[in-house]
Amino acid sequence: MSGPASGLTPREAARYARHLVLPEVGRAGQERLKEARVLLVGAGGLGSPAALYLAAAGVGALGIVDPDVVDVTNLQRQILHGTSGLGAPKVDSARARLEDVNPHVKVEAGAVRLSSANALEIVAAYDAVVDGTDNFPARYLVNDACVLTGRPNVYGSVHRWEGQLSVFAAEGGPCYRCLFREPPPPGLVPNCAEAGVFGALPGVVGAAQAMETIKLLLGVGEALVGRLQIFDALSHRWRELEIRRDPGCAVCGDAPTQTELIDYEAFCGADPEPDGGRVAISRVEPEELDAVLAGEPPPFLLDVREVAEWRNLNLAHLGAVLLPMREVPGRLDEIPRDRPVVVYCQSGARSLEVAKLLAAEGYADVRNLEGGIAGVAARSP
Repeated sequence: MSGPASGLTPREAARYARHLVLPEVGRAGQERLKEARVLLVGAGGLGSPAALYLAAAGVGALGIVDPDVVDVTNLQRQILHGTSGLGAPKVDSARARLEDVNPHVKVEAGAVRLSSANALEIVAAYDAVVDGTDNFPARYLVNDACVLTGRPNVYGSVHRWEGQLSVFAAEGGPCYRCLFREPPPPGLVPNCAEAGVFGALPGVVGAAQAMETIKLLLGVGEALVGRLQIFDALSHRWRELEIRRDPGCAVCGDAPTQTELIDYEAFCGADPEPDGGRVAISRVEPEELDAVLAGEPPPFLLDVREVAEWRNLNLAHLGAVLLPMREVPGRLDEIPRDRPVVVYCQSGARSLEVAKLLAAEGYADVRNLEGGIAGVAARSP
């Protein structure tokens, strides 16, 4: 794949001097990095350190796709961005930072969301992909696009104090689906906003993703193909699991049954109307909450988060009652049926699942707090 003009200028040779003396890199390897093209899907916690180290290493072209803007809650871990960039598209903030780190690198940034409609075209334009996504539909999309285009997928994920790292879709190796054939049920695994993530953890995993990517581009060392590494930050221990390609995998198997991209929201059960609209759940916007709670009869405000989340921040002053999501089916008798029920969690995903459950159980007036307690907190002075 063609990239920037080969050969190093004197300025580049000086910049990469510590690489040039490494036998595994040398001038030829550094020129190979200069010609390489890497796509980062996401400019968040994982994409930030990965992009910084790839740029510093002299990868010729970095593509970045991320539709989000910089939020204050990002700054605890997303080191590409700073306070001055609040409210700006992440791709613009990333471009400015990366061009400052290394002006010799071409940054191709797009404030778009990778989707089934554009993924194959975008992924095919690069030599390798760094998966910095934080949700299951996006991970399956990145995986399938990499398999179908023959591009290695340098995978990373973080959750609370744990990180994971592997290389999928490399020649002869397994893909993400070989490890996770199907996604977990919606709401079972909380996202970063709901569960939290230790700020330095994405730095460890994202830097390791950059390292694996560079090794792939140079063709040196032993890549994490067929191996999943799991990092426990609390104990500072790594453990490793062997992963084998599944001959029956729907995408990378011997006789694949999926040869094109699909609707990944539906596949992961994240379709906003997976039941075809039979159970309609009303929404309560954060700015409407006070007025809704003042209604007659006053609604029952149900918090379905975990105890630790409740202790950190809650709406007890508004009469909220804690009943963790997993306990709701066995404790329906504690939820009144003669009053409206407003359900909330951290960001609105788990509470929507509980609201649908209550509606299916015959509760006549169930509403979901859009954006969860995080949305309420964001509006507080």
